[in-house]
Amino acid sequence: MGNSRNMAICEMQQLKTRTNLIGLTREQLAERLAEIGTPSDKIRMRVDQIWTWIYVRGARRFADMTNLAKTYRVQLDQTCRLEVPQCIQKEISGDGTRKYLFRLNGGHEVETVYIPEPDRGTVCLSSQVGCTLNCSFCHTGTQAFVRNLVPEEIIGQFMAVRDDLGEWPLPGRNPKSEQRLASNIVLMGMGEPLYNFDNVRDAMQIAMDGKGISLSRRRITLSTAGVVPGIHRTGEEIGCRLAISLHGTTDEIRSKLVPINRKWGLDELLDALRNYPRLSNADRITFEYAMIRDINDSDQDAHRLVNLLRNIPAKVNLIPFNRWPGTQFERSSPERIRKFAGIVFKAGYPSPVRTPRGEDIMAACGQLKSTSQRQRLRSGKVAVAS
Repeated sequence: MGNSRNMAICEMQQLKTRTNLIGLTREQLAERLAEIGTPSDKIRMRVDQIWTWIYVRGARRFADMTNLAKTYRVQLDQTCRLEVPQCIQKEISGDGTRKYLFRLNGGHEVETVYIPEPDRGTVCLSSQVGCTLNCSFCHTGTQAFVRNLVPEEIIGQFMAVRDDLGEWPLPGRNPKSEQRLASNIVLMGMGEPLYNFDNVRDAMQIAMDGKGISLSRRRITLSTAGVVPGIHRTGEEIGCRLAISLHGTTDEIRSKLVPINRKWGLDELLDALRNYPRLSNADRITFEYAMIRDINDSDQDAHRLVNLLRNIPAKVNLIPFNRWPGTQFERSSPERIRKFAGIVFKAGYPSPVRTPRGEDIMAACGQLKSTSQRQRLRSGKVAVAS
């Protein structure tokens, strides 16, 4: 019994010392292959081969990489690993939305959501454990910030969702002929992506790599509450579409709902958006606006919103507020939302009202918060970071 336990502990320690190749950039992967003794004239070819197995075929075992020599596969297995976050809970909504609870190294957990739609399937990724922003209307904001996610954990969420959907190509099938179930990424889960910029950038560059997952930059949307210094970098270094969690049309109201506004107010935020490198009619900025009764849903708010967006190619997603236990806020009435949307639309800005998805499993916008984290807080047990 004791020997078996010691062997298990030894195996776990060995696993931790092996480098996870998932989440490495091409340059980092090349460096790692050089470190384990791959001949320099073979490294570029090996990077391409391994990259294809991981990100096109979804391989999780080096033994399956049949175009590599058997001795090389053994060498890889002894020094490296292929690991995505562990799914410890999955809930499926009546509308088909899936919410996953993933466990990370160190025992912490994040939630990820998959939203199926007729023309696409969107994976909502988390970028941090917890959140630093403390937005008063957001359930995620009530969970204390723990740490940033690293690239393997960010892109790993997407890959784990693909695992669950069973959409990796079957052996012998052309990957491009397979139906794409997970076709879009939104960085709208737990955390503020621009407070974890480098890790988010590296993960999205992996997602956009044309010889791997191969998502177009227009199929990736990064949502920020308004971290102004990161906005220009997002356009230059990621090039994805941008969404802004606005939710207020005056500095007074927005600062109450989105406290980061006290650091970068509306004027500074909107100036940064007007200079966004990718800004065009084809790449409009999306403004997310939670409709909260008697807080930000008046006709005056709608007219102020139109004025704020002047000279910015934009669309406005109106989000009926999603309630969560303990919140003080209420959802605006359907009639009030329709009238607000009409004012914005008449001014020339698309203003769709988002249909809440996954409300029955607390997977809707602003509702994400680790269920097990709440349970640990009640029991006095909190995971310790590695």
